[in-house]
Amino acid sequence: MSTSTTTGAGPLGAPAPVLSYSPVVLSVPGRPVDLEVRVSAPATGTDLPVILLSHGHGPSNHLSSLHGYAPLVDVWAAHGFVVVQPTHLTSRTLSHLVADAPGAPFFWRSRSEDMSHILDRLDVIEKAVPLLAGRIDHTRVAVAGHSFGGFTSSLLLGARVTDPDEGGTVSLRDPRITAGVLLAAPGRGDVLNGPMADSLPIFRTIDFSTMTTPALVVAGDEDDSRHFTDRGPDWHVDPYTLAPGPKSLLTLFGAEHGLGGIAGYDAAETTDENPGRVAALARLTAAYLRTRLRPGDPTWQAMCEALAADPDPVGRVTSK
Repeated sequence: MSTSTTTGAGPLGAPAPVLSYSPVVLSVPGRPVDLEVRVSAPATGTDLPVILLSHGHGPSNHLSSLHGYAPLVDVWAAHGFVVVQPTHLTSRTLSHLVADAPGAPFFWRSRSEDMSHILDRLDVIEKAVPLLAGRIDHTRVAVAGHSFGGFTSSLLLGARVTDPDEGGTVSLRDPRITAGVLLAAPGRGDVLNGPMADSLPIFRTIDFSTMTTPALVVAGDEDDSRHFTDRGPDWHVDPYTLAPGPKSLLTLFGAEHGLGGIAGYDAAETTDENPGRVAALARLTAAYLRTRLRPGDPTWQAMCEALAADPDPVGRVTSK
């Protein structure tokens, strides 16, 4: 992608210094351990919108926790967002504490509930973080998630599932969340035939037809998740094609499941390491959320036009 969309000020404006504070500890009744979050925010500015970031379920010990995803978080915070990162119960950092807890090992319901608990206590979080009090716009909230975190975010945006143990339709939509970004999220469940398909039966039941909240779906055109399905990279496009609009799809060229390395700086297990792609993705997602949370803001349109004009683009955007 061109310099105007990956470095310098560009449509997003100049980046601000970032403050990061952790852990903020929230006690949640019934949760086997306290909910710990990291908060990152620009050092300056007021009326800051919020991004709740749901980590994935990768092989690292600490990237799947409040300690991960710095390549995205740093950019989002530098460009005006307060980013809140919980450590979900699925994190390897907690496996020795919650192995026998209800919902183990994947805690699909708890992951989404973590985000709603954070919004319930956003005033507490704001006061706990030095230099943040009075600077958050509590009415402008988005959710973003990678991989399993994309599934978590899909539920918060309105997708529904059938409880595999109790039956019945489950909705975990939080109306306070008005936009989302799904990063390499799982697709529909009737095509699951890989070795991991039976481990997460909840994936088989997802219904995107009720995911009405605006969202940007990000998919790598080489993200072939054969441990779940042999359908190929198009599986990760399902949240876009099967959900009603308004939705946008960012297809990243050459990207595999790590989308270039979003889970952490220099993560050895990233199979498609590409810092330029990650930088572009961070800025494009920031632009999308800025415009979605502040209707009329031209940043997303400007970034899409720059992408379309780039002779060597990182990807393409389609919308409905």
